[in-house]
Amino acid sequence: MGAKTALLAFAEGDIRLALSGAARSEGSDAEALVRQVHPGHAVVPAEDGTLWDCVYPPDDVTYATALAGAELFCDRRLVLERPSELPEHLLKAGAGRRIIMHGMHSVVDWLAFAVWEDGVLVRSLSLSPDSGIQENIGEPYDFELPYWAGEHPVEPVPGWPDQNPYPLPFHPLELGEDALHALFGFVIEGAPDSGDIDTTGVHMRGFRVTDPSGREQAEREAMYAEVRRTMGPPRIFRMGPDGTMQEVSFDGL
Repeated sequence: MGAKTALLAFAEGDIRLALSGAARSEGSDAEALVRQVHPGHAVVPAEDGTLWDCVYPPDDVTYATALAGAELFCDRRLVLERPSELPEHLLKAGAGRRIIMHGMHSVVDWLAFAVWEDGVLVRSLSLSPDSGIQENIGEPYDFELPYWAGEHPVEPVPGWPDQNPYPLPFHPLELGEDALHALFGFVIEGAPDSGDIDTTGVHMRGFRVTDPSGREQAEREAMYAEVRRTMGPPRIFRMGPDGTMQEVSFDGL
């Protein structure tokens, strides 16, 4: 699994209807939306893309589109480990509409999704194997129930030694794909249904969005440095003659 997402939407009802008939939004409309969700930031037009290749933008890049009945953003800064902490200005931006958040990161098997109805958080889930369940608010949706019922256990990977049981009852990215399909109408990995959104046909306006003070960038770089410090040296494995994965040194390559 290699899926990553960073999606936030404001929709008048089912966003899948807006995405299925998506027309190219005006650059000025999209820029106004970006300035609304990132007040005080410097916003400069950048290269456009499609929803298919913009679901997880690089640092300091936002993709946005204004649709009939919905507004959609792709931006890592708008997706939170604890969705319930969504800033007040974003709640106001989505006032009177459905707010949908979806974030996945395949490197750490993290998933978060949340839905607000008329400003009220009705469902929020955030979890990863390292951090456990960070947030679990509201009643699970129907698409979640088989996962919580134990119908999607994570099986050991053949050949890997000394495997402990997976610390969650299901794989977050597997549920994440079902959540993405139910909430947005498309998937990243796996076979799409015939009625799924054609994400290559949803045009997204691109913008470079930066904090003029430099504080946001400095905090991010400090976080990255701490992650690199705690990761430790890389380890390399390859298949042994007995069919199991065995650790090898760089000298042994």
